[in-house]
Amino acid sequence: MADNTTTPHPATRAVTRSVARLEIAVGEDYEQFRARYEQAVPPLDHQRTFDLVTERAPWSAVLDLADENAPLGFMIYWKFDAQPLFGLADHHARCTEYLMGNHTIAERMYRHDAGALLYAPLRTTIHESPSGATLFAIDRPSDTVTALGRSEITEVGHELDRKVGALLRHLAVPVPDELR
Repeated sequence: MADNTTTPHPATRAVTRSVARLEIAVGEDYEQFRARYEQAVPPLDHQRTFDLVTERAPWSAVLDLADENAPLGFMIYWKFDAQPLFGLADHHARCTEYLMGNHTIAERMYRHDAGALLYAPLRTTIHESPSGATLFAIDRPSDTVTALGRSEITEVGHELDRKVGALLRHLAVPVPDELR
């Protein structure tokens, strides 16, 4: 006789952790920096990615496309220019929010815990401070993924810290110690 019992879903788990929110003054006009950022971090080629999935292409083809599409290691999955909407409430500060990442890097976390996708892609903003300075903001990637408690995932988080630092260097923006 077969055992038809099921294993219940694990109990809810709450993990408290500290996350460094990094806000870096870019020393440049908002629109100029946003344009340079979007040139350095191009949009995901959704059609070619969809085609690879449809074709059930080998993972090596996905890796090749990511290398081709993301020369600095990151691509934009989604962006939202918030000011037009919040302007309706008479707010004038400009802000663009992004989901930026690389699914080939995320896969190296996903293989250990699919829940890592809560933190990938990375969420960033380019926004104006109350004083009008243009800021780039991000939560330090390694801080977010440590909640998963897997050293293999945390190592990828540290790699992402360094990759974000390299992106900032490419953009001629000061790199905080947290991203070195």
